[in-house]
Amino acid sequence: MNAKTDGGTEAGGLPAGARERRIATGGIDLCVAELGDTARPTVVLLHGYPDSKEVWSAVAHRLQDRFHVVLYDVRGCGRSTAPKPLRGGFTLEKLTDDFLAVIDAVSPGEPVHLVGHDWGSVQGWEFVTVRRTEGRIASFTSISGPSLDHFGHWIKKRATRPTPRRAAQLLGQGAKSWYVYALHTPMLPELAWRGPLGKRWPRLLELSEKVPRGGYPTDSLPDDAAHGAWLYRDNVRARLRRPRTDCYAHAPVQLVTPTGDAFLSEHLYDDLEQWAPRLTRRTLPAKHWVPRTRPDRLADWISEFIDGSDPVLPAPASSATGSYADRFAGQLVLVTGAGSGIGRATAFSFAEAGARVIAVDRDAESAARTADMARLVGAPQAWAETVDVADEQAMEKLAEKVAAEYGTVDVLVNNAGIGMAGPFLDTSTEDWKRTLDVNLWGVIHGCRLFGRQMAERGQGGHIVNTASAAAYQPSRALPAYSTSKAAVLMLSECLRAELASKDIGVTAICPGFVNTGITATARFAGVDEAEQQRRRRRTSRLYGIRNYPPEKVADAVLRAVVRNQAVVPVTPEARGARLLSRFTPRALRGIARIQPPA
Repeated sequence: MNAKTDGGTEAGGLPAGARERRIATGGIDLCVAELGDTARPTVVLLHGYPDSKEVWSAVAHRLQDRFHVVLYDVRGCGRSTAPKPLRGGFTLEKLTDDFLAVIDAVSPGEPVHLVGHDWGSVQGWEFVTVRRTEGRIASFTSISGPSLDHFGHWIKKRATRPTPRRAAQLLGQGAKSWYVYALHTPMLPELAWRGPLGKRWPRLLELSEKVPRGGYPTDSLPDDAAHGAWLYRDNVRARLRRPRTDCYAHAPVQLVTPTGDAFLSEHLYDDLEQWAPRLTRRTLPAKHWVPRTRPDRLADWISEFIDGSDPVLPAPASSATGSYADRFAGQLVLVTGAGSGIGRATAFSFAEAGARVIAVDRDAESAARTADMARLVGAPQAWAETVDVADEQAMEKLAEKVAAEYGTVDVLVNNAGIGMAGPFLDTSTEDWKRTLDVNLWGVIHGCRLFGRQMAERGQGGHIVNTASAAAYQPSRALPAYSTSKAAVLMLSECLRAELASKDIGVTAICPGFVNTGITATARFAGVDEAEQQRRRRRTSRLYGIRNYPPEKVADAVLRAVVRNQAVVPVTPEARGARLLSRFTPRALRGIARIQPPA
């Protein structure tokens, strides 16, 4: 056992308490590490290239309380020995022998749940589609690694029956696969890895993928990468030329596709259902090395998938049914103003897509009700938090609590807002201050605090700011409200430009007349309380007649995040005003002069 270091990991980068042993197979010794109770379901984590088992340390740490977790160094990597000679020693058939030797030792007689990343996933597809492993694999989670057989059929289909779209997909993946060609070059990969590339690789990962170190990669990296080049040489060309026709998965498969993967196109999995009938798709806004950059998300998805596929374990408490379940399931979404209206509808839509939801509102009871209902409609977890977004110190405390207890937010929806109507000369300083404090400063606080957390994590995210059609449609009746929303729109545009380099999208949502409760609490300047109430009732009645539901705005929010849209007018009148503001602003100014009925 290695000596323990700070942070709860061993010196070799594995979680504290890891038990190592060696398993002999095919003339080599495999180094196998185990964590957790051996009586629990076994999860085997299989690493890719040029990694060793330590790439899984953060995921294994999160899984060990619920499962018997097994990690092993593939032949020629880490502390496992390499075959002699290297040529022909890394075929998928021999790797399957290794896998069976490991699971026979760590889980005799019981099927295992397999998780593979990169070449670990390539191997996993082989294991889950060959006859001799049937009954030994309970589920398979594939991350950033296709079946070579499926890939071969994918290429053949696009090469023999080309269309412009298929040709573009083929060329796109061909460009992404540049490294495969390089690894087939004799001797050059070995010289590069044992020379400058091996020394600079950790820093390259930090810069390009924001990968933390923490025991990874290990000192064996140069040899691991040099040996691992034979994974490509022994398998890729042979399988792509003559892919198997019986490569059907005999266990449930969960596919996790990072949307920012520099090496694999998302289109590579377009036809996967024909090979894996029991397929669950997930997408993650991240780059290639998600076992290191998003271990929290992977651990949650692995646990949820195992719970749903293992007959011994209870079924998951909830399941995502929304249109974007593959995109948002398991993500952490914070919505302000979630106690009613657009905020509540948005929280529900994310919940239906399987997201974990934090419902924030200044009304504690309303926030709690939203969180309770979010769990009912599909959120695996939902929490209620009470805060006035205009209170800077309260927002700072909320951000600290969220980071400590729930994690870094993936999607932030700054939705809280108040209505303010009345002529400019009748609007008091206090009215202006309160409107700007909530509608503008509330958004600034959210963007500054949670946006910084996203940026520091280095794995992207998305910020949605609720502006309004009033942001670009002037009105003599809404000077304070329109000013606050116009500022939100410009803030969103500026942030979008600044945060693009950190893979953080920013969207300004601009609803029009939506049937929410904002009219019932809006303030009208320059009138007494009786007139205030009369105008609120009248405005609420008019919005009720228009009856545009907040659920449609919520759909637009989710769609905007998926598409990374900049400005989204929602209702027909909002879209019309947007067009006028861009092409015929004089007409819009003329409309603004019309005195609305009292």
